[in-house]
Amino acid sequence: MLSRPAPLATAPGPAAPAPAPAVQGGAQAVDRALGLLAAVGRAPAEGATLATLAEAAGMSKPTARRLLISLIAAHLVEQDHGSRAYHLGPGAWLLGLRAGRRHDMARLAADCVARLAAESGDSAFVVVPQGDEYLCLTRIEGAHPVRTHAMLAGDRKPLGAGAAGIALLAALPEAEAQAALRRLAPALDARMGEDAAAHVAGDVARARATGHALNPGRVVAGSWGIGVPVLWPDGRPAAALSIAAVETRMGPAREEDLARLLRAEAATLADRLAHHLTPERMLP
Repeated sequence: MLSRPAPLATAPGPAAPAPAPAVQGGAQAVDRALGLLAAVGRAPAEGATLATLAEAAGMSKPTARRLLISLIAAHLVEQDHGSRAYHLGPGAWLLGLRAGRRHDMARLAADCVARLAAESGDSAFVVVPQGDEYLCLTRIEGAHPVRTHAMLAGDRKPLGAGAAGIALLAALPEAEAQAALRRLAPALDARMGEDAAAHVAGDVARARATGHALNPGRVVAGSWGIGVPVLWPDGRPAAALSIAAVETRMGPAREEDLARLLRAEAATLADRLAHHLTPERMLP
């Protein structure tokens, strides 16, 4: 009759937790999927190809494809059957709709932007900072028949590109703004031409001195803009309001008039933010 072998002796001491590598790997997969979802969200209206998304998210095409299949299954992403391009799906829209009830800067700023457009006759905007970029939430047209094509709702730009981006940089502590400009120099130069970052640094200094930012056609020739930051109670920039107009409508006297309009609406919006939102509840 066979006897059961004796159990192997084990060294004393606590055993290492086995699940840790799996948890770590799972977290990495989630991070990658979220990065890919963000890349889809930044895609233009025609969507993005697999190759473009993989490059933007810093992963191989096979990995991107596997993650996109999971995101499609969750209805967060969809693929156009004709072009094969990827777009945000209905699940992403629903999440955004629900988040908007809590993080609705666009709603809180709607009447401010509408008044700016009505009183100036030009295009008015509200934007929010997102890291080294800013996102345009709302654009409302004024009555003037000649309009600029500076920015549309949903557009992202690097801080410093345009009046709103200058205003947001100027609202940061000086050392923080300088560090951001160093990081942004390649993006600004690529978008606005050689030495753009140096010009933007001068624009930021001028904005601090005057209380409003002026973009003298640096992004789009002939399209000027003026902007002011909207601040949290702690002084950090929460948003920026801006007005864009053709160059012939932005003389020195009118610049001051528009700056007064912007500062008044920024004060109104800042008061609302102090009662409705906190920085932790804003868009990331």
